[in-house]
Amino acid sequence: MTPLKKALAETASAMDEILDSLNPESQDAEARLIEAMRYSSLDGGKRLRPFLVVQSAKLFNVSERSALRVAAAIEMIHCYSLIHDDLPAMDDDDLRRGRPSNHKKFDEATAILAGDALLTQAFEILAHEDTHDDPAVRCQLVSALAQAAGRHGMVGGQMIDLVSEDHELSMDEITRLQRLKTGCLFGFACEAGAILGKAPLQVKQALHNYAHDFGLAFQISDDLLDVVGDEKEVGKTLGKDAEAGKATFVSLMGLDRARSQAQMLADQACDHVSIFKEKADLLQDLARYVVERSA
Repeated sequence: MTPLKKALAETASAMDEILDSLNPESQDAEARLIEAMRYSSLDGGKRLRPFLVVQSAKLFNVSERSALRVAAAIEMIHCYSLIHDDLPAMDDDDLRRGRPSNHKKFDEATAILAGDALLTQAFEILAHEDTHDDPAVRCQLVSALAQAAGRHGMVGGQMIDLVSEDHELSMDEITRLQRLKTGCLFGFACEAGAILGKAPLQVKQALHNYAHDFGLAFQISDDLLDVVGDEKEVGKTLGKDAEAGKATFVSLMGLDRARSQAQMLADQACDHVSIFKEKADLLQDLARYVVERSA
């Protein structure tokens, strides 16, 4: 097992443990809601965002407890977004990570509430003193995640994505869409370690630049998988963008150019964190991994 795969597995295991502890099984009246929250937050996935939080925190010798709580918060935001994205009113997907989507496993109303609960709990975690003993740091985390997840971030990007079904986007528009929908959360994940470690602005900027190029490389790779990937291996319905007539990086650039662009962005991401030397080895390995993955 490579150092990256080992570290990813360790982070995934730690996430399962902390998410399980934050939302234990219940026999109360809201038990079905908690079951639905657990269904989507404990079902694995790559846990890339938590991994980025943990690795960025290590650059500044932040305590593991603080890093994992922030990682859990961003994973809850990510899982809520997947629950809502899969709803019939949005992307209408029946499959997520190789299993029935939340609304197919439960029902639409429960899925909406499960997403709402994960979203709000994420901010409860960040605001808690167990996350960091400095209230100013906790406020920065809450503000940064709210911006990354809100109308000028992930949610805004999803709106543009929905509108794009009736409007063919240009390359600049697709880049902005993906920067908002996917890149902003990656940006928070990378900068969270710097916030926790009270790092100077220049260092935060290096991580911001890494996240920008990493996020675009990841999305181009995702678009490639949507065209050439194996549905069983990827764990979700493929080819839906083409079926809906949506423009993607691959449809505009072609397969070869898209692969080349993703590799170039991964290389740039690696350069941005070279200032951290060997402490950034796993961040650089991850950037290379996302353009080589098959799932």
